[in-house]
Amino acid sequence: MSYRIFEVFGVELEYMIVDRDTLAVSPVADELLKKVTGEYISDFENGEIDWSNELVNHVLEIKTHVPAIELTGLDQSFAANVQQINELLKPLNAMLLPTGAHPFMDPFTEMQLWKHEYNEIYNLYNRIFDCRGHGWANLQSTHINLPFQGDEEFKKLHAAIRVLLPIIPALSASTPVLDSKLTGYKDARLETYRHNQKKFPIISGKVIPEAVFTKDEYYEQIFGKIRETIQPYDTENILDQHFLNSRGAIARFDRGAIEIRIIDIQECPAADLAILKTVVEVLKKLVNEDWSSVTDQMSWHEDTLAGIFLDVIRDGENTMIEDKAYLQLLGLEPEPMTAGELWGFLLPEIREQLTLQEYQIISKIVGLGSLSSRISNAIGENPDHAKIVEVYRKLSDCLAANQLFE
Repeated sequence: MSYRIFEVFGVELEYMIVDRDTLAVSPVADELLKKVTGEYISDFENGEIDWSNELVNHVLEIKTHVPAIELTGLDQSFAANVQQINELLKPLNAMLLPTGAHPFMDPFTEMQLWKHEYNEIYNLYNRIFDCRGHGWANLQSTHINLPFQGDEEFKKLHAAIRVLLPIIPALSASTPVLDSKLTGYKDARLETYRHNQKKFPIISGKVIPEAVFTKDEYYEQIFGKIRETIQPYDTENILDQHFLNSRGAIARFDRGAIEIRIIDIQECPAADLAILKTVVEVLKKLVNEDWSSVTDQMSWHEDTLAGIFLDVIRDGENTMIEDKAYLQLLGLEPEPMTAGELWGFLLPEIREQLTLQEYQIISKIVGLGSLSSRISNAIGENPDHAKIVEVYRKLSDCLAANQLFE
């Protein structure tokens, strides 16, 4: 079924499965799915929320079964499924852990690919790209699928998303730690993710998508080049261009939607859905040309947007945004401000569209800092293993209770 722009929303949340005692990754997604289906298969329909496997066996995705009419209230459905999954994982001495990356996993030695249904795709991916490493084997994100009908809606939506992508990590960064130490990046997941396909740069591009605004342009400039690059390696001809495209927002013409992929998973579904609702409401303002014309939004080259994006990956909400023209795109005075201050100015613009809970959550994120900053503050500058485990155990408690980490 085809939907109009902002008519429905598809949401996907990825979680790592860890040992309840040590927090080491626990590759038992297949055993969990077997518990509820009776066999090793990839998907389980659990009412309005589905569970499914991912590339590696310590990650589980939970997602809306069909696109949702409203984002508000969805956190309760996701939280109920988190609780159910945690109960099922108890006999395996495992549980779900939030944030966009595991803080001390060694992906080069601990990675276990999904080895059941459709595993030929994952094996081929691993053969071509070598999926060991944090950007592949250690990452968990929140995806939102936003629908469009036809080139006109695609143009408006793609233009708005490209403009907003660079500053989203200022709200959503949750990955300051890899390999048991602070990385120097608020969003280390995205810093590693953007290097995933360095062997084939066309696959992820600059992460910020190119300025293409029709289906034909997209197929010519992005999909066509991806297929041409990968064809000699895809000897079985089983890799789909939608699946290969690793930009931060990807056009899913097969489902009539654009999927935003740069959002780190948070400490609980309430935070995830509040961030998604905020992003959607700001995108509506851009699409409606409340602050700038679609023509102006379309004119931005991916290199310029990627420059802002890379700064925000590193410094998060503390990033100084000095590009006056970029600030004016968002209806702001052309005076330098931090990315956190920018979101602070945008929040009143969408206040009426947020519930009290959503508003309070985003206000806390803007006021207290991203989850990445809160984690960094909690573990200190030179954390030992015990301190990391202590803090991330509190994060697992936040996930189980659907509460913010403060």
